[in-house]
Amino acid sequence: LFCPCLIYGAYIFLPFDAPLLPTISARLVYTLRCAAFATFPIVLGMIVSGISRLCSSALEPFGELHQEVEIHRTYVSQSVHLFILYFFNMAVLATYLPQELLKLIPLLTGLFAISRLIFWLSYAIGRSFRAFGFSMTFLPLLAMLLWNLYGMFILEPENLLS
Repeated sequence: LFCPCLIYGAYIFLPFDAPLLPTISARLVYTLRCAAFATFPIVLGMIVSGISRLCSSALEPFGELHQEVEIHRTYVSQSVHLFILYFFNMAVLATYLPQELLKLIPLLTGLFAISRLIFWLSYAIGRSFRAFGFSMTFLPLLAMLLWNLYGMFILEPENLLS
């Protein structure tokens, strides 16, 4: 319930519009450029994971990881998997959206980055708090997937593979 309200508020109140993108290739390049910003939390997680591994008190560098190192490593791994799913769904979504709704692409990218940072913070606090951050990432992904399937099979079934 929080994610649609957040996206709608940002769509209405943020003063920017998507550039005119008449072709599918231009839309895909725009999506690719927006998706580069979604890698920020992943790269930040890799840096923190490396620093925590270096500062760890483990005598054996390839031995069993401490909890603080394991949290960052798990966060980075899960974030990479979710980013791949998110990016491919955003790329397909960009091909189906009308021009006036292309503003959703950078908004969804920002939501992904913010929700991954919230997940990371809540995961570090305690494993029971991570559901909010994960749902902020997963539920928009699920909504994009459903919209993409609806667009492919209901709106344009004749152009499914073209």
